[in-house]
Amino acid sequence: MPVATPEQYAQMLDAAQKGGYAFPAINITSIATINGALKAFAESGSDGIIQVSTGGGSFASGLAVADAAFGAIVLAQATHQLAEKYDILVALHTDHCHPDKVDGFLKPLLQASRDRIAEGKGPLFQSHMFDGSVVDLDQNMEISKGLLKECAELNIILEVEAGCVGGEEDGHDTSDLPAEKLYTTTEDMIQVYETLAPIGRFMFAATFGNVHGAYKPGSVKLKPTILRDGQAAVVDKHGAAAQMDFVFHGGSGSDLADIRETLGYGVIKMNIDTDTQYAFTRPIVNHICENIESVLKIDGEVGSKGKYDPRSYIKKAEQGVCERLKLACDDLLSTGKTIYKK
Repeated sequence: MPVATPEQYAQMLDAAQKGGYAFPAINITSIATINGALKAFAESGSDGIIQVSTGGGSFASGLAVADAAFGAIVLAQATHQLAEKYDILVALHTDHCHPDKVDGFLKPLLQASRDRIAEGKGPLFQSHMFDGSVVDLDQNMEISKGLLKECAELNIILEVEAGCVGGEEDGHDTSDLPAEKLYTTTEDMIQVYETLAPIGRFMFAATFGNVHGAYKPGSVKLKPTILRDGQAAVVDKHGAAAQMDFVFHGGSGSDLADIRETLGYGVIKMNIDTDTQYAFTRPIVNHICENIESVLKIDGEVGSKGKYDPRSYIKKAEQGVCERLKLACDDLLSTGKTIYKK
């Protein structure tokens, strides 16, 4: 099945909101990680979200090019082709884009979707994230309004963030932020809704102590009730139809109890990157360690071509991603709930 149409993507999000589950959103960087994700979603009978960060796009474009938007387009086009072999739906999304990268990353991607639509096709991506958490909320919303208007014209959903996700991702480090910055206030949630809802559909990465990366148990203090209270305030003021689609950032390493609790408060998407990075790398390390004399030409020997052929260990890495993502589908209760109809 091709990548979901905008209409199918809206149906996916509506089904998750109504059904009390969420989609794993995996950051991909290569054909191997795309294939691992598609395999996982298909084996789980789950729809899902495949996303590209600025760093992932730059990596995919190659060392000589290092163009985030170009690499993201390459990965998206590959996903459109590869997804046709599967019987689940996936949506394409871009991860954190800060204000200083809008012109060089988001704008070219929106233009790529505009060009496809002019050719009678659907948009290249079904949603994008603008991360304005690095500026004050008024400025964040001002930029978000313009981007959402442009997205809505292309039938694309915009994800926004208010409050900051801690930790480090793609070279953006917020680990030294004061603790209060990691928690979105109810007042901020109301402002986000009232600013954006009249323009178009959006997803909201409201923060409740989220942190990127992997940490030992007890190091991260999540407060999912922040989502509950903010959602309730918006619904009380604007009615049941105002229920927002929340996004859980920094899902890697989170307690299952916290994950499941957020599903009841409107989370329909959870980003998982650190854990899938590890799931990709660990099998490669095992392969190298177990075959060290074959993958290296030690003491003048010739090694073993079958062991140092990159395909021999990248296949294992792809399967590692698949297994970790299948666990995420179980954790988020999306297993067996694809809306795809043959």
